[in-house]
Amino acid sequence: MQYDVIIVGGSYAGLAAAMTLGRSLRKVLVIDSRAPCNKQTPHSHNFLTNDGQPPAAIARRAKQQVQQYATVSFLDALATTAFKTENGFAVGLESGQTFVAKKLVFATGIKDVLPNIPGLAACWGISVLHCPYCHGYEVRSQKTGILANGYDGYEFAALIANWTHDLTLYTNGKSTLSGQQTAALEKHNISIVEHEIEGLNHKKGHLDQILFKDGSTAAVQALYARVPFIQHTDIPQSLGCAPTEEGYIKVDAAQKTTIPGVFACGDNAGRMRTVANAVAMGTTTGIMVNKEFIEETF
Repeated sequence: MQYDVIIVGGSYAGLAAAMTLGRSLRKVLVIDSRAPCNKQTPHSHNFLTNDGQPPAAIARRAKQQVQQYATVSFLDALATTAFKTENGFAVGLESGQTFVAKKLVFATGIKDVLPNIPGLAACWGISVLHCPYCHGYEVRSQKTGILANGYDGYEFAALIANWTHDLTLYTNGKSTLSGQQTAALEKHNISIVEHEIEGLNHKKGHLDQILFKDGSTAAVQALYARVPFIQHTDIPQSLGCAPTEEGYIKVDAAQKTTIPGVFACGDNAGRMRTVANAVAMGTTTGIMVNKEFIEETF
């Protein structure tokens, strides 16, 4: 079957793009491997009308609403390849099936590359956090740590200090902060601990203590960490979509990649990693894809 658009990724950005395109009467296929980056996070915040709801519940309700549009179809599958065709693109699945469309939207998200610290993965998204705007209010005024060093540690500490006055920067080894940065943190009563971390003690993902290699411990209820990421799929790269210096898919204001007919939205294409922003980017993408169809045919 020939689709107008194939959307790879069926979480918030992908669903928002699908809704907009469905309401524009475009024939759409959403291919989703059901592996969202926030699958372990118990609650989503800072999203109007859904504040405090489980991410999976938001996505489930969104999908139910998108399914009301008859021109939008869904397929639970893993997309593994894509290539240019004479009339658009073909997307290949792990199963060996192939589907074709005139345009592609990648809403595939990213994968966090977590440090090899025992216990951290189990706490990720629960008490080891990446974003104070998503989770800071819930752990406000608690005994809080930051796992970072150098400029990142300084910048993150300055940000998190708005949510708690009981804050410690854990550099997990010798500090690389400048003298000026160290003095500024000390001025704001932010301690710096350079001990190397052995692991995290927790109860079902709720952090209790940081364990250090020298045998000492530190009681912490929440720990912020900035971790590197990789793209959830290399399919856009295989098509020739250029990346940014930070590793996101490069897009313009219309969510267009550097390959004509290919769009990207959500966490794979920008730093603002929130549900609300993913929905906004997806909606914009749907509008711009439909606008491109109109410009090509009218």
